[in-house]
Amino acid sequence: MNRTRWIAPAVVCALPVALALAGVPEGFTPLWNGKDLTGWHISKVNHHGTSQGWAVEDGILTATQDKPGNGGILLTDKKYGNFEVSLEIKPDFGCDGGLFLRSNEKGNAYQVMIDYLEGGSVGGIYGEGLKGVDAREQGFPRDAWKKVWRKGEWNTLRARIEGEVPHIQVWMNDQQIVDWTDSANHAADGATEGMIALQMHFSNEQVPRWKEGGFHRYRNIAIRELD
Repeated sequence: MNRTRWIAPAVVCALPVALALAGVPEGFTPLWNGKDLTGWHISKVNHHGTSQGWAVEDGILTATQDKPGNGGILLTDKKYGNFEVSLEIKPDFGCDGGLFLRSNEKGNAYQVMIDYLEGGSVGGIYGEGLKGVDAREQGFPRDAWKKVWRKGEWNTLRARIEGEVPHIQVWMNDQQIVDWTDSANHAADGATEGMIALQMHFSNEQVPRWKEGGFHRYRNIAIRELD
C-alpha cells in the first residue's frame, strides 16, 4: 500500500518547507520563507535582464533564464548594513551567478561570485557595477574554493560585510576562503547599506555565461544582522 495516500495534504505541502529551513545556522534569521518570493522582488532595471525564471519547488528557490540569454537579479525588499548572510547553493556547471551585498535596485553591489563554470570563481569578490574595486587577486587565492567544494552536492556559502569601508569575509562549508578589506567605500553613492540579491548572469555567443536550461538552486537563506 502506498502510505503517502494516508498523509494529510497539508502535511505533505509543509514537509519540504520545514526541511528547507532546518539548516538555518544558530543565531541567524530566515531571509526567505521557503514557500514563495514574499520579501523579495525581481529588478526591472538590471542590465543582466528581467528574467521571470525564479521559482520555488519543494522548498528550494530555483533560478533559470526564462528565455536563452535573459538574466537578472532577485532582491530583498529590505536593506541591510552590517550583516552575515548564509545560504546553501547547488548550481549547474556552466552557469554564472552571484550573491550581491549592499546592492541598489540596478544591481550595483559588492558581489560574492558564484561563477560555476570553466575558469570561474565561487566565493571570490567582485565589484558589480562599481568603480575602483580590485579584489580578484587580493585577500584570497582564486582557487581556494575548489579545496572545500563538494561537487554535485549542496554547499554552504556564508558572507560577512561590515564597516563604512567594507571588510568582507567569505566561508565555504565553514572554511574561510576570503578576508578582504576595500581601499575605500566604492559602493554606489557611498552607500553603507543596501539590499541582498541573487544574480543570474546574461549570456550570448560572445559572453557564454549561462548554459541553456541550466539552474542555480538555493535553500536555507538566512541573515544575522551585526551591531
